[in-house]
Amino acid sequence: AAKFKSYLRQVVTGSYDGTLRIWDLHKEACVSSIAVNSRCSDVICSDYFIVSGHMDKKIRFWDCRTQTISNEIHLQGKVTSLDMSGDRTQLLSLSRDDLLRVMDMRMNNVRKELRAEGFKCGTDWTKAIFSPDGNYVVSGSIDGVLYIWNVDTGKLETSLVGEHRATVNAISWSPSGDYVD
Repeated sequence: AAKFKSYLRQVVTGSYDGTLRIWDLHKEACVSSIAVNSRCSDVICSDYFIVSGHMDKKIRFWDCRTQTISNEIHLQGKVTSLDMSGDRTQLLSLSRDDLLRVMDMRMNNVRKELRAEGFKCGTDWTKAIFSPDGNYVVSGSIDGVLYIWNVDTGKLETSLVGEHRATVNAISWSPSGDYVD
């Protein structure tokens, strides 16, 4: 997994080798390495923190300045995906226990658990994301269907059955939020 930090011209990567690395684009080099001791499936970051999802069923919150864990959340399944709402107040996770969790970043707690009949996280790299306005989340499923939940109510808004005949792993909203790619 790899994500850009917002203004420091750096990229954060998480690897199956059990490390997080911070890369400086000007120096074209790794400037920091953090041993996380678990295979990393996804990362999100700001300038001063990194959130990493892992195969050991944990989400870890890292302080970039001290390279220490500030919080850790234990889940029931391997973490496959992380996303941050546009206003950076909510964290979305998807895990192999077939649950999407919306977490309040200010209170450090799970706000909603999203599930739906038929929804199954199909692979260790299946993604879930927020809509551009943060009101909805979408994920693909093992059955080839896209599932869309309302964040406020926690209820399934709709499921989109299309032409996919296998697991949908990658997903994206249009920038306007009007449709899902």
